[in-house]
Amino acid sequence: MPSTSITKTDYSVLVRFLVEPFLEASDTLSIDCETNASGKVWIRLAFSGTDKGRVFGRGGRTIQAIRTVLEMAGKAANQSVYLEIFNEGGADKPPRPKKPPQKRRR
Repeated sequence: MPSTSITKTDYSVLVRFLVEPFLEASDTLSIDCETNASGKVWIRLAFSGTDKGRVFGRGGRTIQAIRTVLEMAGKAANQSVYLEIFNEGGADKPPRPKKPPQKRRR
């Protein structure tokens, strides 16, 4: 009979690994993970507002890459993963990418 091993994904360690390099003060990082019975995982992340630009990246590319990594880790564990970012003022959304300037017609 083959043995099966179920590994539990430790999202807080993964998030810390992905986010800490962007922070000036890593001690301000706070991570809260919550899993419900249906396999949905909510990760709540908070850090100093001064590091917001570094974590989000230009046009929100960095935070989108972090969300993609978390989504893939969740798929490997048959879970849906959602990342929420908080700061001193409450929930925050990544900035929308700016549209490139349109060329003028002559």
